[in-house]
Amino acid sequence: MKPDILNNVISRRRFLQVSGLTGAAAASGLTLEQITGNVAAEAKAAAAETKTVITKNVCHQCPARCGIDVYTTDGRVHAIYGSLESPISNGKLCPKGYLGAYLLYDPDRFKGPMKRTNPKKGRNEDPKFVPISWDEALNTVASRLQNLRDKGESHRFALLEGRGWGASDAGLHGTFGKLYGSPNVAIGHSATCADASKKAKLLLDGNYSYNAYDYAHTNYMLILGANFLEAYRPYNTNLQVWGHIRTKSPKTKVTAVDVHWNTTISAADRALVIKPGTDGALALAIAHVILTEGLWDRNFAGDFKDGVNRFKAGAATLDPADFNEKWTKGLIEWWNAELKDRTPKWAAGITTIAEREIVAVARELATTKPAMVLFERGPTAHSNGVYNGMAIHALNALIGSMYAEGGLMNQMGVPYGKLPVKPDDYMDDYAKSEDRKKYPRVDLVKKDWLMASNQSQAVAANHLAGKPYKLDTIMFYMTAPIYSAPEARKWEEALKTLFVIDTSPFPGEIAMFADLVLPDHTYLERLQDAPIYPFQGWPMTTLRVPAVKPLYDTKVYGDTLIEIGKRIKGPMGEYYKALGGTENILKHLAKGFEEKPGDNGVNSFESWKEKGCWFKKPYLWRQVRGEFFEWDGAGYNKPMTPEEVKKRLLKTASGKFEFKASYLENEKYAAYINKHLGVPVERVGFPQWIEPKFYGGGDLHFISPKLPLQAEGRTGNLPHAAAIAQPVVGGRKTVYLEIHPQTAKKRGIGDGDRVRIKSSVGSIEAVARYYQGVRPDTVVLPNIHGHWAQGRWARQNRLPTGSASEIIVNQSEPISGLAAYYATKVTVERV
Repeated sequence: MKPDILNNVISRRRFLQVSGLTGAAAASGLTLEQITGNVAAEAKAAAAETKTVITKNVCHQCPARCGIDVYTTDGRVHAIYGSLESPISNGKLCPKGYLGAYLLYDPDRFKGPMKRTNPKKGRNEDPKFVPISWDEALNTVASRLQNLRDKGESHRFALLEGRGWGASDAGLHGTFGKLYGSPNVAIGHSATCADASKKAKLLLDGNYSYNAYDYAHTNYMLILGANFLEAYRPYNTNLQVWGHIRTKSPKTKVTAVDVHWNTTISAADRALVIKPGTDGALALAIAHVILTEGLWDRNFAGDFKDGVNRFKAGAATLDPADFNEKWTKGLIEWWNAELKDRTPKWAAGITTIAEREIVAVARELATTKPAMVLFERGPTAHSNGVYNGMAIHALNALIGSMYAEGGLMNQMGVPYGKLPVKPDDYMDDYAKSEDRKKYPRVDLVKKDWLMASNQSQAVAANHLAGKPYKLDTIMFYMTAPIYSAPEARKWEEALKTLFVIDTSPFPGEIAMFADLVLPDHTYLERLQDAPIYPFQGWPMTTLRVPAVKPLYDTKVYGDTLIEIGKRIKGPMGEYYKALGGTENILKHLAKGFEEKPGDNGVNSFESWKEKGCWFKKPYLWRQVRGEFFEWDGAGYNKPMTPEEVKKRLLKTASGKFEFKASYLENEKYAAYINKHLGVPVERVGFPQWIEPKFYGGGDLHFISPKLPLQAEGRTGNLPHAAAIAQPVVGGRKTVYLEIHPQTAKKRGIGDGDRVRIKSSVGSIEAVARYYQGVRPDTVVLPNIHGHWAQGRWARQNRLPTGSASEIIVNQSEPISGLAAYYATKVTVERV
C-alpha cells in the first residue's frame, strides 16, 4: 500500500494534477495559483491553523552545500529557504535551490526496491520491474558478491561513484573495497569533472585539491573557463559575493575568458572570447608581460640580486645564480625554457585575442592589488589541459596571491571524531593476500594511466574489450555515465552484458538497464553529513536532517552499503555489524566537535542537527608581503618557519611554489609525458604551451557547458527548471544549439532550423539558434536535455534528440586522465 504523502487539504491525485501543470505555469508566465484556482490558497490557510516545523537540511541541487530551512506542515514540505545559520547560503538560495520539494514529490520516483524481469536491455526495452523486499534485494546483491569472492573474482565487482557527500556515504567506499578485495570500489567521477585543475595545482604548489578564494577582499579577478555566475561552485555564494565585490569601493574589476558570451563574460569589465584549448598560451603571454615590465611580486617570488630587471624578450639565457628566490623555485629556468619567447604577439596568433588586450590584462592583473586568477574545465578539458592549468595557476605566484588577503588558499579539514571500529582489525587472509594485488583497476589507473586518479569514462570500453578483464557486476551511486560520459552509447553496450545495480531514487537511464534498483532517499529524507567543497579556507561541514519521514520504502545509501557488508561472510560482515549504521557513524564523527566546538556553538550530534552545520573561523594562515604568519587567536601574528609553510601550505619537495615541478622529476612520469605529449624529458616540469589535439573529424569546435538550472542532471524531470533552462538564448523544453549567424548561413541553416550535429562517434539532432555571442568556429550545446529516461517531463524535452555526450569522442588528457570534453570537432547540417 502506498503511503499517504499529503494531508486532506490537497489529495494525492490533486497534487499530481497540480505538479503536471507546473511546466505550463512557468512557460506561460502565469502563477501556479492562477492556473489551479483555490488550491494554493487553501493550503496557505491550512498551514496557518497547524503547526509548522522547520528542519535543517542541505541542498542537493549542486555541490555548494547550501544550508536550507525546510518548512513542513502536517508532514508535508511546502517551502524551502536558505538557512541563516549557513555561512554559504546566508538565508539565500539560487533559483534551483527552491525546487527540492518537487524532487521529493516526484511522481515518477521509485517507491521501493525493484527487480528486472525482462532479460532484454535497450533504450526501447521495458525493464518490467517488479517490487521486492529490501531483504530480497540486499541478499541478492550480497550473494552475488559473495560468490565472486568465493571464486577469487572479487575484482570483477565495480562501484562507480559520482559526487558523494561525506563519511556517511561515499566515504564508506574505500573501506568496503579494502575489506571485500576489489580495486574497483570505488572508481570516482573526477576524470569527468575537473581533475586536470587539481593535478596542475599539485604539480606547482603540492596540493591535490581545488582552491578556496577570498573573493570579498580581492580587487581584480581573471576568470578563465569557469562560469562564475552560472555553474562555478559555490554558485549561490558566488551570486551573493558578486553583488558585494561589484559595489564595494574600490569595485573589483573582472576579466572573463571563454569561448562564447555567457552570463559571466557579459557581466565582466573585459570580455575575451578565446579559441578553444588555447588558454595556456594566453596565460604564458600574460606572464611574459608581467616579467618583462617588472610587475611581478618581488616579496613573494624574489628578485635579481642587483635589482635590475633582466627579463627581456628574445634576450640571451639568464643565469639562475643572479636571482634570489623567495617562495618560488625555478623562475629563471622557466623563463629560459619557455617564457622568453611567449610574447603577446605570439599568443595573439594562437588565441585570436588582440595583442593590446593581452598586454592590458597583464598590467591590470599585476598592478591591481590584491588580485586572483581562477580557472576550471574550460581550459583543462583538452589534450593539453594540465599544462594549460599550470600556466594559468603560475600567474597566482607571480602576482603574490597565494595565501594572501584577497587571494587564494587551500581548504582546511574538519576535525571529525573516529569511527567506533578500525577496518584493519577486520581484514581476512583473502583481503590481505598478494593475489589480490595482481589485479589492476578496470579503468587501468596507475597502469596505462600512470598519473591519473580515475578513468571512469574508460570502464565501459575496457570491460567490452576484456582489458584487463571482464566485469561481472557493477553498482552506481550518484553517477550516470550512460548519459554524461563521452561516447555515452558505449555504456549501453556494456550494461547489456553486466549485472547492474542502481541506487538512484529516479528512473534514469542507468535504471533502465538495471537488474536491481536499491533506491536512495531524496535529500529531504536523508540523515547525511556533507563537508563543504573549498570555500573560504576555514573548515566547515554540514548535516542533512530529514524534514519528513521517507515517503516510500527507500533507504539512505550509506545504510544500503552497510547492510550489504553485513551479509558478507567472515570479518567483513562482523565489521559492518559493529559499525551499525549511518546514524551511529554520524554520532561518532560529531564527537570531534566536543574538543573543537564550532563558532556557532555546535559541540555534539544534537547541536549539529539543530544548527545544520559546524564551522570554525578564521583560516589559520596568511602570507603578508612575502612573509607567512599563523593566527594566534588575536591576529596573524605568529611568524611561520619554512618547515611549517612546507608542512601546512606549499607542500612541494622544496616547500615553495615550483615553476619547475619537482614532482615530475620522477623518471617514470617524465618518460610517460614524453611518450603521450611529446614534451622533451628535460622540459616536462615547466608550465608550457602544448598544441591541443582535436578529434571527431568535423570543422567546428563542439562545447557543452553547464547552465544554472542544470543541477548536474538532477533537474531533468523538473518542469520549473526546464522553463528557464537556457536563459541567454531562450531555451526551455528545447535547448538550442548556439551557432553564429555567419557560420549557419554558409551551411544553409536558418534560425530555428532542425540540424544534425555529427562527429566520428555518432550524431544527434537539435534546433539551431542564431547567436552572435559564440565564435564562428564554435558551436555550443549545453548538456541539459536529451534524456530518454528520468521521468515524464524529462522525456518530453527531446530536443536535442540525445545527450551531447553521445557525440563527444572519448579522449582524455594524459596526465590527469580528465575527459577532453571540449576537444571534439563536429559537422552541422540542416536536416
